[in-house]
Order: sequence, then structure tokens, then C-alpha cells
Amino acid sequence: MPLRILIVPDKFKGTLTAPQAAAAIARGWAEARPQDLLEELPMSDGGDGFGKILGGLLGADRRTCGTVDAAGRSRTAEWWFRPDAGQAVFEAAQVNGLALLPPGQYHPFQLDTFGIGAVLRAVERVGARRLCIGIGGSATNDGGFGAARALGWVFRDSAGEGLQRWTDLDRLATVELPSRPLGIPEVAIAVDVANPLLGPEGATRVYGPQKGLRAEELPKAEGCLRRLAEVLRARTGQAVEEEAGAGAAGGLGFGLKVFAGGRFQSGAALFATQARLEDRIRQADLVVTGEGALDAQSLMGKGVGFVSDLAARAGKRCLCLAGSVAMAPREAPWPGFQAFAIVPGIAPLPEAQAHAGDCLRRLAAQTAATLEGA
Repeated sequence: MPLRILIVPDKFKGTLTAPQAAAAIARGWAEARPQDLLEELPMSDGGDGFGKILGGLLGADRRTCGTVDAAGRSRTAEWWFRPDAGQAVFEAAQVNGLALLPPGQYHPFQLDTFGIGAVLRAVERVGARRLCIGIGGSATNDGGFGAARALGWVFRDSAGEGLQRWTDLDRLATVELPSRPLGIPEVAIAVDVANPLLGPEGATRVYGPQKGLRAEELPKAEGCLRRLAEVLRARTGQAVEEEAGAGAAGGLGFGLKVFAGGRFQSGAALFATQARLEDRIRQADLVVTGEGALDAQSLMGKGVGFVSDLAARAGKRCLCLAGSVAMAPREAPWPGFQAFAIVPGIAPLPEAQAHAGDCLRRLAAQTAATLEGA
């Protein structure tokens, strides 16, 4: 009997976009089980690809904005807008994304989120009433300092001198509000992690090394963000730095809540709502998801985990096709969940990275051909 297969992968970071991954899985599955009915639904939980995917689901128009990237280089960023709904979508990685920078050429101390401010003002100018901003995939660790400066916030040391670099925030004494606050009534900050801003689980210590911060530089970076949080807490009376999601994207989550009036939302949940994901899962016989590297953290609020959880609640089997799997079968928290990896069974790592689409197609074909109970 033919099965209805819902294919809903996230990106395979550095190799395949979510739409490319969905297409590769569909091709491989169709080779082994041509009778099955396949529905491709690429997803994003807030990182690279979030804008295009969510914008497409909303039926929004693509817009562009001249700005700069995290290193201050000129760049045209994309965002999406649906005028009749007053709804805008933007992924911060269009500006401060790590994937935009040449590997190893820039240090996090040289990077900031300044370019995000130009896009926020562009969204404001068209009269958007609601902005969903995905903040994953960042290269920065500035707590949103750059974006705040671009919006008109002023940061001064005890001598009254304005601070221009986030690495000077350990000298911060006062903060001045912009003369024209951002006029977007609702800003939803799409996050895929629950880290606070500071501490052992905070932005700097967890994600800083991935962006190029060395062990001896962590105290400096942490101290700058801590001072920023202290001064703002004294002014507002709110301990935003302690909230889950404040540490997302090098503290950009914290910055967007304080400087743009945003509120945290699960990026996967935002996608699921717009895609009517629960309805689609109920209509499917089997759900196939995927991402580049599956581990225990993948199942804790990220895209793959969110999809797998919804499938389990609906009583549906869920298969995850990944580049690699660093998780024992017993760690799977839901019945009916199985994970399959490209490396090493389908191909060694160099081949998997060089020919990711073909390797994923082969994994999908192999998985479909050996599907139990079908």
C-alpha cells in the first residue's frame, strides 16, 4: 500500500539548504518506493533560511535593504513583507551570519550587529505591525550592542565618552535612549536555544568558542556583556539577561528584547503555526525529518526535536536522516523515532561534505528500501 510521507527537514548546515535537503530526500525515497505520496515541507527554526521559508508560507513579498555585514562590509540584505497583514519576516543571518564571512579572516572582537539596525528601520518605514526575526547562524557576540547603536542608542563611559566597540562595554557607565524609538508594535524573536545571556550556559561560554573566541578571551567577552546587562537592569529594573533565549545569537536575543521591545518565541513553533504542521502530520502515515548533525541537543527544542515531538503526539513514526548521529538509540525520547546517518555507512566525511545532496539521496533510498512494517 502507498504511504503518505511528510518530508520536513531543516538545513544541513554548510552543505544543504532545507529545500535542497527536502528535494534530495524525496528523490531518494521515490527511487525505492515510487508508489508513495511525498510532500516536501522544508523547515527552519530561526537560523539560515528562516526568512525565505517563513516568508513563503506567509505569501510575503521579497524586499531588500542596503546595509553592512558583521565585519562592516557593504551588503544587500533580504527580508519579506505582506502588506495586507502588516507582517514582516527577517533572518538576522542575512546581516551578521557566520556563513557570510571568509573562514578564519575575522575575530569576534571585530564583529558586531550594527547592520541589523538598517533592516529594522526599513521594516518600520513600510508600516509593518509585526516582525518575526530569526536570529540563528550568527557570527557575533555583542549582545545586540551594534544594532542598538544603529537605532540611536548611545553608550558612554564614566568620562562621558561614547563607546563605539562592544569590547569597550566593560567601561560602560550610562545608556541613553534613542530620540526616535523603533516603531514596530510587535517583534517576535525566533530562537532555537534557551540559554541565558551570562554564566556557564550563556552566550559567550557556550557559543563563543564556535565563533572563534579563545579560552583566554572568554573572561573579557563575558565581562563586557555582564556590564551591559548590569547598566540596563539598573535603568529598566528588568533582569532580561536571565531569561531563556537571551543568550541566543551571541546575546542578540537579549539586545532585541531590550532595544527593540521584542519577545522570545520558539522559531520551530512559529514555523509550525504558519505551515499548519500539526494538521499535515496527522494526515501523513510517516514523517521524515533531518539535519546535518543529530545529537541529544537536537531534540531539545530545535527543529528536528520539535517535529519529532509533534509526530509522537500524533502517534506517527518519525525518521531522521542526518549527516552524522551522535546519539545512542536509547536516548531517543519518543517511541517510533529512528535516526539514520550518512557518515560512515553511506560515505566518509569528506565525500559527504563534497557531495551532500547525492549522499542524502542515497541514504533516503536505503532507508525507504528497508522500511519496516510497510
